[in-house]
Amino acid sequence: MTRNPTMADKTVLVTGANRGIGRALTDEALARGATRVYAGTRRPLTHPDPRVTPLAVDVTDPGQIAAAARQAGSLDILINNAGVMRPDSPFEPAVLELHLAVNLYGANAMTQAFLPALINSRGAVVNLLSCVALAPLPMFTSYSASKAAAFSLTKALRAGHAAHGVRFHAVLAGPIDTDMTRELDIPKTSPEAAARAIFDAVDQGVEDIFPDPATAPLADAWAVGPNKILERQFAQLVPTSA
Repeated sequence: MTRNPTMADKTVLVTGANRGIGRALTDEALARGATRVYAGTRRPLTHPDPRVTPLAVDVTDPGQIAAAARQAGSLDILINNAGVMRPDSPFEPAVLELHLAVNLYGANAMTQAFLPALINSRGAVVNLLSCVALAPLPMFTSYSASKAAAFSLTKALRAGHAAHGVRFHAVLAGPIDTDMTRELDIPKTSPEAAARAIFDAVDQGVEDIFPDPATAPLADAWAVGPNKILERQFAQLVPTSA
């Protein structure tokens, strides 16, 4: 397992940074010595730490994404955390479109906009997904489908940009105690604990991150399972000069 640089002296961008896991990731990056954290939100944000720079960005708005990329300039770590989670049982096409717009297209648009900076820094992308990317939660059909698609995209980008030195991490989290899961009467992990586990795993070079007690038991089996085996085999097909 390759150990990567820590957050110290890094420039980080977190989308959906105003609350929940996004706020916890912002604070944890600061605690680990990040030089600057761009806090991407749709609404105005204030933060007591002068290293935090608010960044107005709606991940479904190409104009705002382009403006954010120009404002930020250099970047070491992009954390695609912004997301939506709406129940839709039975399946509702309009709800699927909403989830895809934010959880898949939005994350990809942010990644593409900041790739030049990340290639220059040989940086990393951290995509906040969910364990429902592995097995759908029936009452959250569209959410599950969007996270599964975003996981597939993460693996494709991981292979496609390995030659550029950009690392792609997928966070396959279980229930985190945020506004999204408020109505779910199940055990949950605090955002702060999840943020610490995520950054520990990024430091250790872990590609697919299971950051909480509900998902951690899956990690060892996943690392040697058929999905991971196929991913590694398919990655060999990418030209090394890509």
